[in-house]
Amino acid sequence: MSFMYPVMIVVAAVVCAGLVGGYYWLQRERTRALAAAGVDGAKRSWAEARRHVPPVLFIVALTLLLLAAGRPQATVAVPRIAGTVVLTFDVSNSMTAQDVAPSRLGAAKAAALDWAEAQPDTVDIGVVAFGQGALTTHLPTEDRQGAIAAIKRLNGSGGTSLGQGILMSLSAIVGKQVSLPDPSEDAPPPDLGYFGGATIVLLSDGEDTGGPDVMAAAELAAAAGVHIETIGVGTVAGTTIEVDDYQLATSLNEDLLSQIAATTNGTYHRAEDANALGGIYKSLDLRITSQPEFLELTAVAVGIALALLMIGGILMIIWYGRIL
Repeated sequence: MSFMYPVMIVVAAVVCAGLVGGYYWLQRERTRALAAAGVDGAKRSWAEARRHVPPVLFIVALTLLLLAAGRPQATVAVPRIAGTVVLTFDVSNSMTAQDVAPSRLGAAKAAALDWAEAQPDTVDIGVVAFGQGALTTHLPTEDRQGAIAAIKRLNGSGGTSLGQGILMSLSAIVGKQVSLPDPSEDAPPPDLGYFGGATIVLLSDGEDTGGPDVMAAAELAAAAGVHIETIGVGTVAGTTIEVDDYQLATSLNEDLLSQIAATTNGTYHRAEDANALGGIYKSLDLRITSQPEFLELTAVAVGIALALLMIGGILMIIWYGRIL
């Protein structure tokens, strides 16, 4: 704690000492006068004890008011939602299925838009779209309108590579291209550093048609301290879609999405309709951090002083029918 006007600490100490000394002298003289009058101190012990309470409260309150005049300040840790969230959308053909209205991708986009608009400025939001490949459509920033515009532009087509989606999301978080080592080479995975304030929200039906090893990509995220919250969009029963005049069956692969989340200490969520998807977004486990903030404590000191003055006055009225 510090004071804008530290001289008031000395003033408060001198005034407090003077008041305490003066009150002690008055009470000593009063005690002598009562003893000379033959009043027994033992019989008036409770009355004597309680009569000191209001004056003590008044002295403490005055001391606090003088300290408040010195403008006390302190740096305190304030908990808040903060960090980086990358919304990673599966935009493959299977996400055009309509077992979730209006479609899997359409429902995911609608819920994501509502969620993005509700987040505080302390959360940086990025957007990644992936099919067979992956593309960062909006780097993580506090620019809400840019993230919202990127979500609105998403359209479905092509195959699915969950591994590529995770790697591109990690690239957006660490600020450089991230890839897995060649499986034919005996090379360790890259050291990305630690990003404990970052979360990837992976929205997919869980179908994976090729690309980098998805579990190896999840392990790489876990090593970097990045949680992956997976949201399964679709139904277990599934449906069929038409691609290039072919009918293809598609259904929700919960096992793979659950494994991805568990590997990174994240959570898997199932969304079989748009309402459930909106509820999932609200319950996402985002990081709570402590942000140091510089606060002036003048109002706190004044508030406590006024409360002590009020309590002292009430006690005086209750016990003696008057103040002072």
